Amino acid sequence: MVKIISIGSSFSRIMQIEQLRRQSLITLSTTILLTAIGFLSTMYFAHAVGESVLGAYFLFLAYFSTLALILDGGLGGAAVKRISEGKEKNEYFTAVFVLRIFLVGVSIIVLLFARSFLENIDQSETYLWLFIALIVGIFWNSVSNGNYGSGKVGLNQTCGFISSAGCTVFQVIAVYLGFGANGLAGGFIFGMIAATIIGFHFLDLRFKRFNTGHLKSIFSYSFWIFLASSGSLVFSYADTIIIGQFLETADVGIYRVVFQFTTAATFTTLAMKTVLFPKVSNWNANGELKMAENAFAKGITYSLLLAVPVFAGGVILGDKMLYFFYGEGFVQGTQTFYVLLAVQLVNVFMFMQTMYLSALNHPKESFKVTAIAATANIILDFMLIPVLGILGAAVATLITMILNSLLAHLALKRMIHVRLEYQEIKNITIATIAMGLGVGCYRILVPISNIWLTLIPIILGAILYVLLLLKLDTNIRSEIIQIGKQMGLQ
Repeated sequence: MVKIISIGSSFSRIMQIEQLRRQSLITLSTTILLTAIGFLSTMYFAHAVGESVLGAYFLFLAYFSTLALILDGGLGGAAVKRISEGKEKNEYFTAVFVLRIFLVGVSIIVLLFARSFLENIDQSETYLWLFIALIVGIFWNSVSNGNYGSGKVGLNQTCGFISSAGCTVFQVIAVYLGFGANGLAGGFIFGMIAATIIGFHFLDLRFKRFNTGHLKSIFSYSFWIFLASSGSLVFSYADTIIIGQFLETADVGIYRVVFQFTTAATFTTLAMKTVLFPKVSNWNANGELKMAENAFAKGITYSLLLAVPVFAGGVILGDKMLYFFYGEGFVQGTQTFYVLLAVQLVNVFMFMQTMYLSALNHPKESFKVTAIAATANIILDFMLIPVLGILGAAVATLITMILNSLLAHLALKRMIHVRLEYQEIKNITIATIAMGLGVGCYRILVPISNIWLTLIPIILGAILYVLLLLKLDTNIRSEIIQIGKQMGLQ
């Protein structure tokens, strides 16, 4: 009884936090927890099955995401956008669901005709799992987009957590039992099923008759979202597929593990992007652009809070972390790791700016800038991967990500006043430099011979960074105090 009261009291305190702060905290917490689970499970898989099996699984994910894009056709983004505007939500939800059912047939046909092209994944026996994943994805995406568009960001993040956590638990058990790549693919699908069931229970939207006007409204937005998503997909998976064509499956495994490791820098970026999209969409619909401008500056600051120190720490300790966390075979990806850390820094600006373009109802502009960068990315991949291997893929991504960010900035500043919180960014930089000096001294003075000696500078560096930042930045300190007061902790 005491435990129940304690849980209820804690929940009540959390609900007292201002909505945007509360959703940001929930999103950030689940993102950190999910990434931690992902890192730990990938470490286990790396030691248990090696680079080749992981490479086969990452290829399965790459092909699934590519085919899922055909299945989605930009409908997910359009559904979130139209539902978030608050008008005729049920009609738009129903229209998108029906269109998804139609498009799944198209995706399956594409998959059947592409089997000869998917030889590397067919040999790993994960080909048939693609069919199941696409069908389950219809229901998962519909429920997820419905809740997200309705403003239930916390619920949507919770379901995302359930999907990822359920996936990981199933995968660990399956790998332990010796199912290899099949167990990894099956776990991915199991997670989607679990999250769909729970998310549907809280879905307020219902099926309602729609008309051609709803379809036209969806297509007018989804067309450009589809094209913009195609560009994003290029950045996410084109390099993986091209590596699979030119190099070995083991190289795919090393590249994707290294890439995943660098995503530790994107916790806050993804949290801010997830929370702000429906808010910015609503502000734009109601003519409250000033709030959107303020939120952009704050979103960049909070995204850099983690991205900058992770970049510095990764450069100093990257080789040792790859060796002790994943195994000797992954150390050859160290240089690639350094370049991809820089990619995540640029991602802070690219993610926020392209998200804002779509949320401000300018998906066409988002597509234009992404299409140029995505095309350049594919060209550079074909040029650099055969010559430099996986390092070439990382360099191509960095160059084109910078291009994408610059083009998005030029487009966005024509719509809103784009500004940054320079003093806060300066404080983040100073705290990071101090942290880097401390970790660097540790690296010089202490021979790092095991995983525990690798974890010590990471923990100490994080503590040093946080303390210095709170000392330097009164705004961030005040924000934490305000959240504490709203939770009744002050």
